[in-house]
Amino acid sequence: MALKKKYKCENCGYETEVYEGRGLFRQQITAMICPDCKTIQNLVVGGIIADVAPSYRSEVGRLCLQCGSDRIRIWNLSTCPRCEGTMKETGEKEFWT
Repeated sequence: MALKKKYKCENCGYETEVYEGRGLFRQQITAMICPDCKTIQNLVVGGIIADVAPSYRSEVGRLCLQCGSDRIRIWNLSTCPRCEGTMKETGEKEFWT
């Protein structure tokens, strides 16, 4: 079971949701930041899907789901992709399977 958390930028108001933990099929969701389209994307990593699709075993070589950029990197849970301000957890959480 995973926990879904919401984050909001204190400066520009950009919002996103990220996941913590593992899903029903043992997958992990990794929050990735894209400097090209200035968004945060949640990528599925590992789990059962990685058994049949090796490209899902890690974040390496993955593309942004929004714009297709190969420059995505793991998000630090703090820096806003739009204005580089500080993003904070809003306190809104829900369980996800």
